[in-house]
Amino acid sequence: MEGLDPVIDRFAVDLTARVRDAVAPSLGDPGARERVGVAPGGDVTMAIDEIAEHVVEASCIEAGDIAFYSEDRGYVEIGRPRATLVVDPIDGTRPAAAGLESCCVSVAVVPPSLEATLGDVQLGIVQEIKSGRRFIARRGAGVEADQPVRLSPNTDLGALFWTAGLRGRPAMPITIVLEELIDGSGMRGGYFDLGSATFNMTRIVTGQLDAYVDVGRYLVDVRPALEAAFRRVGDGAVCTNFPYDVAAAALIVQEAGGVVTRPDGASIAGHPAVGSGDGYGIAVVASASPALHDRLLAAIAEGMARLRATFGD
Repeated sequence: MEGLDPVIDRFAVDLTARVRDAVAPSLGDPGARERVGVAPGGDVTMAIDEIAEHVVEASCIEAGDIAFYSEDRGYVEIGRPRATLVVDPIDGTRPAAAGLESCCVSVAVVPPSLEATLGDVQLGIVQEIKSGRRFIARRGAGVEADQPVRLSPNTDLGALFWTAGLRGRPAMPITIVLEELIDGSGMRGGYFDLGSATFNMTRIVTGQLDAYVDVGRYLVDVRPALEAAFRRVGDGAVCTNFPYDVAAAALIVQEAGGVVTRPDGASIAGHPAVGSGDGYGIAVVASASPALHDRLLAAIAEGMARLRATFGD
């Protein structure tokens, strides 16, 4: 995409607001938890998700000539697409259903191709549903936010304020890999499970957290024998992050000056941006600085060695 169409830019930004406005009244409503289906990636679709998905679909039909990939609708092509929107209408469904603040609308814009990658994301928008605060990143142009952008200078893992998540993942292998980070930051730092990848990653941009560490898919890729345990916990699916979870937030962190890679340090740029389910899962580590990032990757490598020692090769 040589330059983002300003019409698409405005539509994508407006879409996050439309979804937020539709969903906000249902935050914390007991009916929001009702299970209404299963997403292509294997996650449960709750009633509050369906409200958001309907707004995305209706808005894109109204706009015309656009494609979108959302968590529950999958790929939808309307007319002759000028762009594809990679949408997580509610990232943090469970916090949303509980009425907590860690839930967001996430929209990323890529060229109109099923072959688009995360490196092709030109625009990323994350809007918090409860507060309404918004982050907008345009590739090569930095970040606009409703609050100051201030990355943490901390590089001490013992004082690390960080987040990860266990939902849909087997606790024991994840904990073995992250054991040193969890235990080491237990007194001078803080570990959080906030239930939303986009909320987690944008906390790096606000300076509230130093890092987000997700090793779920990485464990399955490196140790395929763990897939059975993931499918047992994930009701038959390998429940990890998918492109719609990280496409917008990764660009926001990077444009703010932070670092986002796979847990082995490899780039995420070549990962597909459009799709979910088997073959599309992605694990990421996001942090506030290269120095901190190197220390996190080293800790993960040590954790993987512990995993091998515990379960064998």
